[in-house]
Amino acid sequence: MTTRAWTIESGTALDVALEVLLRGPLSRAELARRLDLSQATLSRLTKPLVEQGLLIEGAARQDSAAGRPGQPLDVDASSHTFGGVTLTGEAAHIVLVDLRGTVLATQHVPLPSHHSAAVVEQVADTLDAIVRDHSDASRLAGIGVGLGGHAPDRSTVRVAPFLGWQDVPFGSMLAQATGLPCVVENDVAALTAAEHWFGGGRDVQRFALLTVGAGVGYGLVVDNRVVTHEDMGLGLVGHFPLDPNGPLCPEGHRGCARSMLTIESLTRQASLAHGRSINYDELMGLAVSGDPAARRLVDDAATGLGHLVAAVANLTMPERIVLSGEGVALATVGAEALHTAIAADRDPRASTLDIVVRPGDFSQWARGAAVVAIQDFVLRSR
Repeated sequence: MTTRAWTIESGTALDVALEVLLRGPLSRAELARRLDLSQATLSRLTKPLVEQGLLIEGAARQDSAAGRPGQPLDVDASSHTFGGVTLTGEAAHIVLVDLRGTVLATQHVPLPSHHSAAVVEQVADTLDAIVRDHSDASRLAGIGVGLGGHAPDRSTVRVAPFLGWQDVPFGSMLAQATGLPCVVENDVAALTAAEHWFGGGRDVQRFALLTVGAGVGYGLVVDNRVVTHEDMGLGLVGHFPLDPNGPLCPEGHRGCARSMLTIESLTRQASLAHGRSINYDELMGLAVSGDPAARRLVDDAATGLGHLVAAVANLTMPERIVLSGEGVALATVGAEALHTAIAADRDPRASTLDIVVRPGDFSQWARGAAVVAIQDFVLRSR
């Protein structure tokens, strides 16, 4: 099936379509109020969008602003689907999402090797299988790829330490293999974009994202734009000092975020303390059940996370801080230590922090990559 592109020439018309995509369904009165448009202007802009099928009209409902029944405007979220891929050193985590980033299908496959051609083949074959198994996937409009690295042109991976890549044209390789547009982005930047459009940051203009898991990540949105930089793939926040008496990281930093907060560091310390191998879920469970060593380890890490949250809040003054990542259970299991540390580092007159804890499994990382593909698709006309 041929997909209908968002070929919208007028900037204001695109603003209308985006507002409906991100906030809809919306009545025309509410839409005009949000965008500071007259009813006449809004009608002129929305008519061709409805005629083209980019916007649809819902069932009539009472419009409290206008005092009469109206038909809210919405998008057909099933009109397009997108593939999202996050690559780790061991696996490709792949999702299929609709136009609003809702996950429709998920698959996790081990990587046969780190050779870029082999990874392209594995990802393309898995996406093809998802398309065959999912009826809506025939409307696939693009692919987003997220990885722990940096792709400044959103196609060529300049560096990806977990994969051992340097200057790999992965985006163009995958586009050639699938025949679809492909966007490559740093995984934290991609997850930040997803939280901005369809997650914990969708109703604020300025927020920060902190992730804990295989690494420690930091994303920032200011004035509704994700802040990007060529150093995003370096994991700089992982070097942030948290505890002068903490463990050493591989670079020799004592008590930095990487040594205090990553899953690898925490499970290694837990395994040493208990004399046997302990995974992350078991560590969290032991802490909840009151195991002394696990409880102390989790509370020390959550205290470090609290110091990091407070530093981000003090330096960037966001409206909200979103916590995510595959190790985000630390924020809930260690909630008391987390908030105690935040309070210790904040001026008592400062506003209360709005902290949102979001799911952070690998499907969510892949969803972030898919949202980057959605953004590329709908904003391509700009």
